[in-house]
Amino acid sequence: MNENFDAIVIGTGQAGPSLAVRLAQSGKKTAIIERKLYGGTCVNVGCTPTKTLVASARAAYMARHAADYGVLVEGIPRVDMARVKARMDAVVRQSSDGVRKWLHTTPGLTVIEGHARFIDNHAIAVNGTTLEAPQIFINVGGRAAVPDIPGLAQTSYLTSSTILELDELPKHLLIIGGSYIGLEFAQIYRRFGSMVTVLEVGPRLISREDEEVSLAVQQILEGEGIRFHFNAGKMRVNQNGTSIALQAESDGKPVETSGSHILIGAGRVPNTGDLGLENTGVATDKRGYITVDDRLATNVAGIYALGDVNGRGAFTHTAYNDYEILAANLLDNDPRKLSDRIPVYALYTDPPLARIGMGESEARASSKRILKGRMMMSRVARARERSETQGFMQVLVDADTKKILGATLLGIEADEVIHLLLDVMYTGAPYTVIQRAMHIHPTVSELIPTLLGDLRPLDEGR
Repeated sequence: MNENFDAIVIGTGQAGPSLAVRLAQSGKKTAIIERKLYGGTCVNVGCTPTKTLVASARAAYMARHAADYGVLVEGIPRVDMARVKARMDAVVRQSSDGVRKWLHTTPGLTVIEGHARFIDNHAIAVNGTTLEAPQIFINVGGRAAVPDIPGLAQTSYLTSSTILELDELPKHLLIIGGSYIGLEFAQIYRRFGSMVTVLEVGPRLISREDEEVSLAVQQILEGEGIRFHFNAGKMRVNQNGTSIALQAESDGKPVETSGSHILIGAGRVPNTGDLGLENTGVATDKRGYITVDDRLATNVAGIYALGDVNGRGAFTHTAYNDYEILAANLLDNDPRKLSDRIPVYALYTDPPLARIGMGESEARASSKRILKGRMMMSRVARARERSETQGFMQVLVDADTKKILGATLLGIEADEVIHLLLDVMYTGAPYTVIQRAMHIHPTVSELIPTLLGDLRPLDEGR
């Protein structure tokens, strides 16, 4: 059986539902297809559940440190993982159910549950039916990458998705990967009470960051009792009953440890392997990501790729911005493009790390004259009042145009404060606009004008 549509959206992640609703509202006969989880990665196995766990972990941490604030809590605070998981599941369910209801109640939108595979450029097979449309939007997301480690396939390993199913506290959690996913879970479970050991194949954590940022994050996490091994190689795992033995080399020296659980936090791969793209002319890169142009179009007319699957930003906010760009270009006659986007993201350790634009190493590699402002969080009254003075704030400015080029904030409320600088960057205004603003005391944000009032040439000693 064949059915024709004006537009088909594959996947209900952050970009897909909003686009499908807009297409339906514009009068297009639209179908949206979901294989399993309404809301995609973010709602089900990404931002929503993990940040709910971050909140529970922070509560546990603050309870243990209550005496530092003059608050006496009798006995040792205990984490009930079953209740932690139940809270997380409830938050996830509310979000996922909301997406499902929204789509099923949108007039003109057909919701199909099943696995979609391309038959040709503009035909998709799902549940024994062939759907055809001149416009197809791919929003299938990604999944955890699993490296080829000897013995791993015979081990009960966890990924960033399956670890969310735990309702018990690991005695010792081994983590392969010292980047964003691995570090968030490392701190979460350390604060819950687990021993945590992280093995990173590179020489330092979060390698895309400047070295001083990596070291600062490492010191914060080591201060909470997390152990790290770098330049890890020749890894081998072996399951002995309920224990997992791990052998490796770290900086050329042998490492042997064992844990109750092992988490693979080695990045993500796109869900393009079983999409039937071989039946189309759609081009992918060597990692399997669908290649798109500045307006999210693939090399095949009428086919677009949004969200994690296009490799242009593996974040919820970049996925939603993909939807906004497509809707503006296709429905609103408002030309927009990917290259107008300023890179921005956060690592949700506590304190969080927030980044926009250029880092210092990138700035040094440019031909620009750079001014740099740097301030330790210990100077911030809000941080001192909360006894959370770890980290720093740093901003880079073009000395000739006076425009902000990038910023790195590691500290209390950094993930919120970073938007002050981001918004000024989007306006194209000089840094002096915010440097002369009056902010409320006591806040973290009030120190941004002070920081910008003390800019120095990049290589000047501080």
